[in-house]
Amino acid sequence: MTDSNAIQPSELDQLPDRDPEETAEWQASLDAVAKAAGPHRAAYLMRRTLERAEGTGIALPKLLETDYVNTIPTAAEPAVPGDEAMEARITAWNRWNAAAMVTRGAKHGVGGHIATFASAAWLYETGFNHFFHGKEGGGTSRSSGAESGGGSGDQLYIQGHASPGIYARAFLDGRLSETHLDNFRQEAGGNGLPSYPHPRRLPWLWEFPTVSMGLGPLSAIYQARFNRYLTARGIKDVSASHVWAFLGDGEMDEPESTAALALAAREQLDNLTFVINCNLQRLDGPVRPNFKIVQELEAQFRGAGWNVIKTLWGSAWDELFALDTTGALVRRLRAVPDAQVQTYQTRDAAYIRQDFFGADPALAEMAKLLSDDKILECFHLSRGGHESRKVYAAYQAAVEHKGAPTVILAQTVKGFTLGEGFASKNANHQMKKLTVDEFKAMRDLLELPIRDSDFTDGVVPYGHPGADSPEVRYLQERRAALGGPAPARRVHPVAPLPAPAEKVFAAFDKGSGSQNVATTMAFVRLVKDLVRDKETGRRWVPIVPDEARTFGMESLFPSLGIYSPKGQTYEPVDRDQLMYYKEAKNGQILNEGITEAGSMADFIAASTSYATHGEAMIPFYIFYSMFGWQRTADQMWQLGDQLGRGFLVGATAGRTTLTGEGLQHADGHSPVIAATNPAALSYDPAFAYEIAVIVREGLRRMYGEAKPGEDQNVFYYLTVYNEPLPQPAKPSDPGVDEGIVKGLYRFSTAESAGFAPAADAPRIQLLGSGTAIHWVVRAQRMLAEEWGVAADVWSATSWTELRRDALDADAALLRGEERVPYVRRALHGAEGPVLAVSDYMRQVPDQIAQWVEQDWSSLGADGFGLSDTREAARRHFGVDAESVVVAALAQLARRGEVKATAVKEAREKYGL
Repeated sequence: MTDSNAIQPSELDQLPDRDPEETAEWQASLDAVAKAAGPHRAAYLMRRTLERAEGTGIALPKLLETDYVNTIPTAAEPAVPGDEAMEARITAWNRWNAAAMVTRGAKHGVGGHIATFASAAWLYETGFNHFFHGKEGGGTSRSSGAESGGGSGDQLYIQGHASPGIYARAFLDGRLSETHLDNFRQEAGGNGLPSYPHPRRLPWLWEFPTVSMGLGPLSAIYQARFNRYLTARGIKDVSASHVWAFLGDGEMDEPESTAALALAAREQLDNLTFVINCNLQRLDGPVRPNFKIVQELEAQFRGAGWNVIKTLWGSAWDELFALDTTGALVRRLRAVPDAQVQTYQTRDAAYIRQDFFGADPALAEMAKLLSDDKILECFHLSRGGHESRKVYAAYQAAVEHKGAPTVILAQTVKGFTLGEGFASKNANHQMKKLTVDEFKAMRDLLELPIRDSDFTDGVVPYGHPGADSPEVRYLQERRAALGGPAPARRVHPVAPLPAPAEKVFAAFDKGSGSQNVATTMAFVRLVKDLVRDKETGRRWVPIVPDEARTFGMESLFPSLGIYSPKGQTYEPVDRDQLMYYKEAKNGQILNEGITEAGSMADFIAASTSYATHGEAMIPFYIFYSMFGWQRTADQMWQLGDQLGRGFLVGATAGRTTLTGEGLQHADGHSPVIAATNPAALSYDPAFAYEIAVIVREGLRRMYGEAKPGEDQNVFYYLTVYNEPLPQPAKPSDPGVDEGIVKGLYRFSTAESAGFAPAADAPRIQLLGSGTAIHWVVRAQRMLAEEWGVAADVWSATSWTELRRDALDADAALLRGEERVPYVRRALHGAEGPVLAVSDYMRQVPDQIAQWVEQDWSSLGADGFGLSDTREAARRHFGVDAESVVVAALAQLARRGEVKATAVKEAREKYGL
């Protein structure tokens, strides 16, 4: 057998050797070392040589894995400034209160997680005491030392399951009370604390929701990138801000966790640090039972171009490494799988002597020099992630590293300090409480001044050294020096953005005449005009996943530029064309390539800039509608939790408009998914002037003067279509704008459309949304001219907003308030039955059926899409004009207003 990774002779032939004799000497030297000192020594020398080459800038492939030891040797660790003993006492109080909070809550059955923070306590405490900048200080750029805009601080992505520890720290510094802690996971009664970091639930504390695992890492990368974008564009200098993302090693299995590693390295985001808590456990057991997750992650991050710092072993291991003169200890540590490391945590010294040290004669000799206590100290207690000096050294190296993001792989023990019943047990993620005896043992271990008598009726007490104690004063002084409390979310009072000139929106009122214009093009044209606005134009953030040309946005390239930290280092192939591909360091467009997840992460960062940085930005993200909510609905939920504002635009929308693209491109359900998100205002506009009204209203609501009781923390989802059709003029009815915003207005009556129905003609109300309005208008004509039926046409711009208004009315009724839903008021008195038509599944219009007083029926595109012409697809789904006519006649026939034979006659006439 041959080694598939070895360089084959054919490959060597491609690399001419200018000095074969010198090459032979090097190879002979390697052979001699291997023969005299063994292959392990030869491998050691090769690794050290590669590390030296990498450190001196010699162009060689990176060494993807290093030994299973700390990256920073003990001798190179800087001294920790401040009072380490004081910080240990603060950490002890936080450990206690985090465990007490969850245990007390367990009596109410609300659950919680104890073990995660227990393993990560020093990872957080070291940052809070020395590194995490708050929002109340000025800003000094870490990269240049120059003063920069204050108020942003660092951005902290806290691991969700560690939230009890963050609450415990906020309790210690006076930001939370015992009442708050006792209402952990009990929010309904007020003064409650959400289970995880949820900004919408606790908006003064949490900035970033992270518990949908994998989204935190992805969002952190794009947040760091957006910080660079803001600085490069001159919006605000946030070069002093550093993004810290705290992650679990099991969480790194999520594809989103590693989806953008290459982007972070490519754009040299040295304002970003990942801290991965490698406690070797996920929810059910070991992360990599038969392998080593740290080594795997190191190779993955190094391969992507990150700076990797491993913080694995505590100071107790220094003696062992000093005794390792043969390298046997390092080799054994590299070979032992993670599940066995976890087992050592729970076994006695005799077992460790036999299983770990007994595997190699050199290690067996070493073990003879070690006491049982020393072995247990190393294997049970001493991890790099549990020592402030080790963590401080890693953090300091991370913020000082330039040219690449840093990942810190910190090894810890899950359930550390919680007792033998917790530490490294497979089930500890589901274990929600400690017994009184376990708490007393924990108290003794942490040396806390809590008395047995404080356990009243078996209830574990909270611990606090006092508001004026040395611990609290120290904590608050450290936070004051770093710019105030953290984490913290601040929405600085800023003046509403001025509204763009009315003429920008009014330009769409006259329609397009005989010119065919798709609503996608209408939206892009509107944005082109809005980004020219002198007051707010620079705040627009166009985001597109490599489909700008599909949506007609290429004209924005030369005028706005595509953001690139390197600018444009090449001459574009289309440089001599009017709409050439232009990249720029201060470019405004974020063109993310083929990544809807990355584009959504961009959108979240931009949409929350009003709080994160005190700078309101107006993002619009335009995408194939099928690949928005279907692929990234979890991120849209994250967006709602993070209180984001902006415009999501589902282009090439609908199930029948994207001809030939087939099943996966045919969107018949995005409004259904959007309706599940309370923060999403979902619209399906039919005409260009409707888009203008909706965008104008969105700008007012999200960025302008809010009405009393109005929630500004919403985002808009607009569906737009790639079907070029004549755009009508806006009706002159003064109530049209209100109807567009609320979701329904009468577009035309049979009479206003130019028909003259008989006085006793049957009448029907046709409701259509999006592109379906055009089939409905055609059906209106056919019904009048061929069947003598008078049809009024209504444009339903938002079925979802109509439903929400109706639900609010129902809720008001339960409170004793009389309020009629808007949809019922709008349709009140309209003659005949209602037929609703949509290019989406019938479930979309059927949302409002129960509040419509007329007889109701609907048509929609249910089922999988297919490749064919628009006309064939609409006939297949039964939503074309002919199908609308037949459905309308059938509804009238059931009421006895047309003959039943008319339905059969129409089906035969139209070939249905």
